Amino acid sequence: MENVLDILLWYKKNFRELPWRSTQDPYKIWLSEIILQQTQVVQGLSYFDKFVVKYPEIKNLASASEEEILKMWQGLGYYTRARNLHKTARIISDEYQGIFPDNYMILSKLPGIGDYTASAILSFAFGKPYPVLDGNVFRLISRLYDIHLPVNEAKNRQVFKNVLDELIVGTVPSEFNNAIMELGALVCRPENPRCKECPVSMHCLALKNGTVDMLPVKLKKNKPSIRHFNYFYIRENNHFYLVKREDKDIWKNLYQLPLIESDSQIDEKSMPQLLASSWAVGCDYSLKRQSQARHLLSHQTILATFWELHSKDVPDFVNETYKRVNLKNYTKYPVPVLIQNFLLSL
Repeated sequence: MENVLDILLWYKKNFRELPWRSTQDPYKIWLSEIILQQTQVVQGLSYFDKFVVKYPEIKNLASASEEEILKMWQGLGYYTRARNLHKTARIISDEYQGIFPDNYMILSKLPGIGDYTASAILSFAFGKPYPVLDGNVFRLISRLYDIHLPVNEAKNRQVFKNVLDELIVGTVPSEFNNAIMELGALVCRPENPRCKECPVSMHCLALKNGTVDMLPVKLKKNKPSIRHFNYFYIRENNHFYLVKREDKDIWKNLYQLPLIESDSQIDEKSMPQLLASSWAVGCDYSLKRQSQARHLLSHQTILATFWELHSKDVPDFVNETYKRVNLKNYTKYPVPVLIQNFLLSL
C-alpha cells in the first residue's frame, strides 16, 4: 500500500490538466478513451475538443452519418475506432435512452469497448474499483515487480490484473487509475525512464535487479506485409474521381482515388498493359507518373504510386460507384491521409 500512496501523492503534484479528467460524464470519458487508443495525447486533444463541440451529447453523435464521423476522424488512423464509435453511440441512444450502462458485462460487449475502456468508464464516471491496464500500466507494473511475462500475450493479462486488483483496494478508483497511467506516461517511459524522479523507485525490483531496459517483454510481431497501390488521378476539366472503399480491408468506407493493386511496382512502360486488363478498356487517355509515397500501418506497408490520367471525354470505366468531384469541394469526403497528402500537394 505504501507504493500506492507514494504514487497518489506524486500524481497530485504532477498531473497534466486534461479536459476528460475534470468530468464524470461517461460520454466524454468514453469518447476520450476511444480517441486516445493508438493516439498520443497531444494529437488526441484537438480531436476530442472538436468532437465535443460538434456532438455535445451522445444523441448528436448517434444522429450523424458514418461518413460525417469518418471525415471528423480523418488523420487519426485506425478508422475501425470511428466506425465502432458510431455504432456504440446508436446502440446506447436507441437501447439505453442515451444513458451509459454502469455494468461491466454490458459495456465490454459494445462495439469498440473492451476490458480497458469498460474499466475506464466504470472507474472515472461511476467510481467503481476497476483498474485500467494500458501500455503505460503494463510497463510500470512489469518494472515495479520485475515481471518478465510478455505483455502482448493474452494469457498473461490476468497476472497484471491480479496485481492491480490488490493495489486499487481502499483508493478512489479514478485517482488510482489516472495516477498509474500518468506515472507510466511521464516517468516510467519506454526509453530513457526517469528513475531518479520516480516516487516508487526504492520499491522497483527491476531497478534493483538492473532489468529496467529489458522490460516490458513483448513477443516479436511478424514483419508487416508490403502492398503496391497504383492510384489514378483522373482529370476531367475541373473535376476528378473518387471511389468508396467497401471491401473488408483497411480504410473501409473512406474515399480514395481509383486504384489498381499490383504484385510489384509498375513502371511507365508496363502501366498501359495493366490498365488495359482492368477497368480502362477502350479508354483514350494520356498517362503520367506523378509521385510515389510510403505509408506505414501497424501490419502492412503501402508503397503507393500516383498516376495522372487525362481523358478527353468521360472515361469509359467510370460507373455509378465513382464520384465525380469538383476540385474545390473534395474536402467534404473522408479520405486516408495518404490520399489527402497527394491532393494537397497538387
